[in-house]
Amino acid sequence: RSNPVCRGGAEVMRIAALLIAIQLFCIGSLSAKPNVLIFLVDDLGWTDLGYTGSKYYESPNIDALSRESIVFTNAYSNGPNCAPTRACLMSGQYSPRHGIYTVGDPVRGNHKFRRWTPVENATVLDDKVVTLAETFSNAGYSTVHLGKWHLGKDPTTQGFDLNYAGFTGGSPSKGGYHSPYAYPNVVEEKEGRYLTDHLTDLAVKYIEERSAEEPFFMYMSHYAVHTPIQAKASVQRRFDSKKPSGSHKSPKYAAMIASMDESLGRIISALEDVGKLEETIIVFASDNGGYGGITGQEPLRGSKGMLYEGGIRVPMLVRLPNGKNKGIESTPVMSMDLYPTLTSYCDIDTEELMLDGIDLSPRFANGESLPTERAVYWHFPCYLQRYPGLKIDSPFRCVPSSAIRKGDWKLIHSYETGAIELYNLAADIGETTDLSKQKQEIAESLYGELEAWRKRVNAGVPVVKNPRYDPNAKFSK
Repeated sequence: RSNPVCRGGAEVMRIAALLIAIQLFCIGSLSAKPNVLIFLVDDLGWTDLGYTGSKYYESPNIDALSRESIVFTNAYSNGPNCAPTRACLMSGQYSPRHGIYTVGDPVRGNHKFRRWTPVENATVLDDKVVTLAETFSNAGYSTVHLGKWHLGKDPTTQGFDLNYAGFTGGSPSKGGYHSPYAYPNVVEEKEGRYLTDHLTDLAVKYIEERSAEEPFFMYMSHYAVHTPIQAKASVQRRFDSKKPSGSHKSPKYAAMIASMDESLGRIISALEDVGKLEETIIVFASDNGGYGGITGQEPLRGSKGMLYEGGIRVPMLVRLPNGKNKGIESTPVMSMDLYPTLTSYCDIDTEELMLDGIDLSPRFANGESLPTERAVYWHFPCYLQRYPGLKIDSPFRCVPSSAIRKGDWKLIHSYETGAIELYNLAADIGETTDLSKQKQEIAESLYGELEAWRKRVNAGVPVVKNPRYDPNAKFSK
């Protein structure tokens, strides 16, 4: 005969085992690492969105995201153009560490106007750099790259399991945004397929197929809204008769923004459909300021390719699961900060890595305030020529220069002439009044900090004079 005590003991054991299993499941669920989506737009200006003030461009999905996000009002790209910012984002380092200062050739513009020979520029991110993608991959994440890479031939050599359309090029290849086109793993022979839509289809498919698997790290790096300025005709028609607002007036560019915004909306919807939205960190940002030949950034001065605010201040949003700790954050942050921040938030160890970015995750995790007096730096020892449509009194958008921002103050130092400019951004966000003569103590202090930083990171500066420079050459617009 069976023993009732034994039967009762077995039942207790089964219940205990079930409770332990439930507890372990709950602990595992609570400690599960979140997915990460970085949605990076190319050449999107600080004022080119509805939530940042545009009355002409339309971005309803991004605007909705901003209401559920930490909105960084003083976010900066690490460089005034594409490649350096992307290299800094992937490395977590300032440009002098990896040597990618600009896009392609640092020798730009008419040789008669260049006083110096610029510093040599790398165009490929060194394999020795442990990228953000590699770190997430090593932590058990599946990793996917979609769109623009611009740091070498193939992002799968730098930590990505899959690559769609990433290669050496920095803008859409032959055919532009409309097919036929051929990128790695993205081929469309039929005419008329819009590249932004195609990349979004791939992102949505990836999310749907990976919904039950390991956490993922997605780098949705659109070619949009980079030149050539090409739009879907059906979207452009919405803006053809719309009243311009200041320098926001191009129907084609507006349509490109609208398609990019739709892309974000579709990806967020896909995350929601598979039950992953509240398990995903979403980062939205631009890689540099807007293209000055097509859009303006007033009240900011300058545009893409300049160290003035219009070239480096960018929109940036971070949506945490369940919209946690949303609100305005005014601390200056940079693209490179995403590396230590995302890895820290996802509990991934980076202690052995050389990272210049700072960890913003205390703000993410519990709403802690960040240090507003943090100093941030830029180093651009290269030339960028003036392009058509840009109203400046110089043959160059940028000459070899460095800059520092600390608190409300920003200093720019030109290696071309040795000139120093000082601006108080709190009182003069448009950088209209150079205060270097009136505030000499502040200028000297910031310059000293800039020079000390330059030595710490071994930033090269031009030291060889250009033998073809002509001091008598006259520039005409």
